[in-house]
Amino acid sequence: MKIAILSRNARLYSTQRLVEVARVRGHVVRVLDPLRCYVRIAPGEVEIRYKGKALHDIDAAIPRIGTSSTFYGTAVLRQLEMMGVYTPNSSDAVLRARDKLRCLQILAAKGLDMPVTVFGDNPDDTTDVLDLLGDPPHVIKLNEGSQGTGVVLAEKRSASQSVVEAFRGLYANFLVQEFIAEAKGSDLRCFVVGGQVVAAMQREAVPGEFRANLHRGGTAVAAKLTPAEKRISVDAAAALGLGIAGVDLLRSKRGPLVLEVNASPGLEGIEAASGVNVAEHIIRDLERHVGKEKKRGEPRSRSVDNSN
Repeated sequence: MKIAILSRNARLYSTQRLVEVARVRGHVVRVLDPLRCYVRIAPGEVEIRYKGKALHDIDAAIPRIGTSSTFYGTAVLRQLEMMGVYTPNSSDAVLRARDKLRCLQILAAKGLDMPVTVFGDNPDDTTDVLDLLGDPPHVIKLNEGSQGTGVVLAEKRSASQSVVEAFRGLYANFLVQEFIAEAKGSDLRCFVVGGQVVAAMQREAVPGEFRANLHRGGTAVAAKLTPAEKRISVDAAAALGLGIAGVDLLRSKRGPLVLEVNASPGLEGIEAASGVNVAEHIIRDLERHVGKEKKRGEPRSRSVDNSN
C-alpha cells in the first residue's frame, strides 16, 4: 500500500511514528507538506503536483493538518479524495472538527452531552449572552484555538464581560461555556480509531491551572473508561465523520461531557501514558479499508461522509 501523510514537519513525533510503523508493516510511505502541493482543477481532470512532480497511485492519506494550514491543507486533502484516495478523515470532517462552534452544534443535534455553550456576535448583547449561561465561573475560548491557547477562565461576571469585550475588540470568534468545577482541572483524552477507543489517558492540570493540556504542563496517566465514556467518544467521532479522533471528555455530576473533538490528535502523550501502539492501530485500520476495496476489485474510493 502507498500511504501519504500530510504533515508540515516530518520530524514531529506523530508523523515519525506513523512512518515507522507503516514501513515496518511493508508499506511505502511519503510525508507531504500540504503547502508544497499544487493542484490543477478542471472538468474531468484532477491532478496534484509536489515539488514539481505529479502525485499518483496513492492508496491512502493520513491528514496531520495543523490549525495554521487548515484552509489549504483541507483543499489538498479534498483533491486527493477526488483522485479516489482513501482517507479516514475527510476534508469536510476535518473542517467540522476544527470549527468549535460547528462541532458543538453537530454534537448537540446528535444528543451528545457537553458543557452548556453560548455564542453571540453583537457587542451590545454581552449581558444577554452571559445571562443565557448563568452564574460564573465561565470558560471563554477562541473558536479555532488549540492546545489550550485562547482559553480563559473568568471567575466573576465582570471578568467574563471584560474578556468577551476584549475578544470582540480583536474581531475574534469565541464561545462561552459553563465551568465544570467537579472535573477539578482533569480531563480524559480518548483516542478513537475505526469506531473503537483504542487508548485513553487522564490528564491533570498543574496547580493553579484549569487547563489539563500536556502542552500547558499537565501530566497524564492511563485511564480506565466507563462504558458510557467509550460510547460517547465513539459517537462523537462518528457524528463528525472522523475515523481517527481525539475526543476530550470531562467527568461531571451528570455523566461524561464532550469538551472537544480533535481531528489531528497527537500520538506522543497518549502512547507514553497508555503504553498502546496507537500508530499501529491507525495503519491497521488503513489496511482493512484499502484491503477490502482491492479484494472486491473495486477502484479506490474516498471515505464516505454523510455527516452534517
